[in-house]
Amino acid sequence: MEVIKNSKVLKDFIERQKEMGKRIGFAPTMGALHKGHLSLYEEARKENDLVVSSIFVNPTQFNNPEDLEKYPRDINRDILILENSGLVDAVYIPEVTDIYPEKAESKHYDFDGLENEMEGKSRPGHFDGVGTVVEELFRQVQPDNAYFGEKDFQQLAIIKKMVEKTQLPVKIKGVSIYRADNGLALSSRNQRLHENRREASKIIYETLEKVNDWFRTISIPEIKERVTDIFDNQQGMKLEYFLIADEKTLQETDFFYKDRNFRAFIVVVVDGVRLIDNMHLD
Repeated sequence: MEVIKNSKVLKDFIERQKEMGKRIGFAPTMGALHKGHLSLYEEARKENDLVVSSIFVNPTQFNNPEDLEKYPRDINRDILILENSGLVDAVYIPEVTDIYPEKAESKHYDFDGLENEMEGKSRPGHFDGVGTVVEELFRQVQPDNAYFGEKDFQQLAIIKKMVEKTQLPVKIKGVSIYRADNGLALSSRNQRLHENRREASKIIYETLEKVNDWFRTISIPEIKERVTDIFDNQQGMKLEYFLIADEKTLQETDFFYKDRNFRAFIVVVVDGVRLIDNMHLD
């Protein structure tokens, strides 16, 4: 596996691969890798000649400097995980100046309102940071296909919209949420939880499964009341929000329409660690 640490070396590497006509699959990460990340590379391996990873903790998508400082970093461990997986041909580990040559600032995007829903309400500018770093990585890596997990469903929708607006020649592929045996969505953040709290957090997935059953028979306001009651009775957990939204617009709804697809979204803070999850409603 090639380990590439600056944009010039990457440029030469990508040019050689393109000259050989190789299809490139790419999944960018911020490190702290786990099996959820590897599931992206498993999908990429099926459809491409070359699979590229990147590890870059993007400063412009953190609203809170403390969160940026606390974000788990262990490059040597991450490289070892990628090597041992046998799924990745090259990993790009840029410096900040490779992505932001002048100043670490975000571009401003119009995501047709997707950026104003859910996470965007409490994290202004966050999705401009996501769009900026992913657009720049796409321009440098030049992938044919790029893979993102559905755990961050709003981010996936934002990236699809960014590609549509910028007309970059890359296909965006969503990959199903990778879950632990107890149903908890794998996340770099939940590695900060004590093992017994990770086990207790399975209530998040169990609640989404109940919502998927309830939505056929009871109203959305009643579903929201039931979800609130569940987390009011969980020690050390705080429900930040729960809502049901149209999968296309991400706008919250209080009523189901037969011709639309809906998804339940939830954010729970467990011992100070913010866990997000979602589920398509059948």
